[in-house]
Amino acid sequence: MQHGPAVRRRKLGAELRALRTSAGLTSGEAARMAGWHQSKVSRIETGTSGVKPADVRLLLDVYGVADPQLRELLQVLSGTGDGGGRHHWWHAYRGVLPPTYRDFISLESQASAMRTLETTVIPGLLQTPEYARAVTEAALEGESEERLDALVEVRLARQHVLRAEPPLELSAVLDEAVLRREVGGPGVMARQLSRLVDAALLPQVRLQVLPFSAGAHIGVTGPFVIFSFSRTSDLDVVVLDHLTSSHYLERKEDLRAYSEAFNALSTHALSPEDSLDYIAGAVAGA
Repeated sequence: MQHGPAVRRRKLGAELRALRTSAGLTSGEAARMAGWHQSKVSRIETGTSGVKPADVRLLLDVYGVADPQLRELLQVLSGTGDGGGRHHWWHAYRGVLPPTYRDFISLESQASAMRTLETTVIPGLLQTPEYARAVTEAALEGESEERLDALVEVRLARQHVLRAEPPLELSAVLDEAVLRREVGGPGVMARQLSRLVDAALLPQVRLQVLPFSAGAHIGVTGPFVIFSFSRTSDLDVVVLDHLTSSHYLERKEDLRAYSEAFNALSTHALSPEDSLDYIAGAVAGA
């Protein structure tokens, strides 16, 4: 397991190495064309040193990469992307966001698809403002009102990825406990469940409920997120959240294991149609 920056550097380096190879260049030739020493290209490709977005742009120019989406994604992986638009809105909150959260948001902003198992709370991308506030207050007890307000703003701003063009494709398996836990009180929970019903009708959102009757399942070890990228599967990553940090899994065997786990959970969960009925019933009983 690695922290986000190390994973991103290694993934970025591997992708840049593949692009250099496709361009028919040796590392020495690429370095000369960029005006660098060969060791700099080697350090970037092995992920042993950080790289600035300007350096990424230069290498992509050297390799003849014109695809704007791929260029943007690789610059975001540098960790300090300086582009505009929705991809970098979180920079305004650098003072209140821990680095691991910024890493998560940067990946989320560029991913084409997200698969998640949630065992405790509603996914952040589907939370109402009231619910988000209640969750944030519980997680950061004693925090100042100003910082809580900022973190809730961030949580809500993240939801734009579901309305972007193209939108993030979200597939979520929700343990029944997520629907039964009264976060914020009955009124807040009722409105949150209604929001889930609305979200489930969106073409880019697939929700499934894993009922208590399913018994023990592979997801009992805890929630996880799998980010996928349309340009290259080599950038896919699993994110595991802990109380004070997040861990990122990038090995192919880890990605395969968590993908298989998610598929198994989807098989044991209610169908999207039955899940919608189940959530609607929970709304009626809330």
